[in-house]
Amino acid sequence: MITTIFSKSKPINYIIVFSIMLIAYLVLGFKFNFFSNNSNGLVEHIFAFLGAFFSVLILNFIVLKNGLSQQNNYEILVVALFFLALPQSFLSIKIIASNLFILLALRRIISVRSKKDLIKKVFDAGFLIGLSSVFYFWSILFFPLIIIALLFFSETKFQLYIIPFLGLLCVAIILVALSVILHEDFTSLLPQNFSVNFNYTAYNSFQFIGAITLLLSFGLWSSLFYLADIKKKMRSYRPSYKIMFAACILASCIVVIAPNKNGSEFLYLFSPLAVIFMNYIETIKEKWFKETFLALIVVVPILLLML
Repeated sequence: MITTIFSKSKPINYIIVFSIMLIAYLVLGFKFNFFSNNSNGLVEHIFAFLGAFFSVLILNFIVLKNGLSQQNNYEILVVALFFLALPQSFLSIKIIASNLFILLALRRIISVRSKKDLIKKVFDAGFLIGLSSVFYFWSILFFPLIIIALLFFSETKFQLYIIPFLGLLCVAIILVALSVILHEDFTSLLPQNFSVNFNYTAYNSFQFIGAITLLLSFGLWSSLFYLADIKKKMRSYRPSYKIMFAACILASCIVVIAPNKNGSEFLYLFSPLAVIFMNYIETIKEKWFKETFLALIVVVPILLLML
């Protein structure tokens, strides 16, 4: 039944995904006392939720526009279920905003495949990742993805490798100018927190351990098939699949070093990992096994929140 609904792109799919994410947000609010322990107003809560949902729509656009799926909506279902498994990913509105800029940058990075307006695309990607780092500094780890993409797409023009740094420089210049105007110094608006944290005791709960186990075990299993299946893709599309896998690795690095481990840092991992899940689901030929795999991804988050 699940495969029947999401095997084609339909309006009802977005309604289902919106509903699942809304449930996840309400679970965060009431079960984990986010509403009572948080002083954010209603408007900020609405912006946080809509920002997270908009990130799902951007991912869907990236997947459909760049031929990363067989015209299905499995990836948006998987992301919504990730939110249900880890509703703490809604906790930081700054990370939600940062992740939006990363996805917009990822859209520009993958579009390098068309070989059109390359200078503009790589500049935009560098600029967007720079903006992302303003909200959450360690999202800057996605910057090497631009260079990786240029290498994957066999771009040899040296200036293309310099231009992303100009995008970063523009963000820095804007921040310095605003700091001078608003605070009469040079660094007030520049990122200040460069700390890392390798203490994972914050994840020492049944819900966290279960959700991380879901992401890690299913992610590793799906990655094996994902990497093997890249060779079967059209040559021109292979770099796009490799870029998504590289994005998954970089997002994992952010999770590992995140200074404040409250679950919101996993948001960066959701989109690239969902693409890997989706591609594995597409490779499953037996309908009963595909249904079972999807059912597990649906049932496990629900069980984690009920227990």
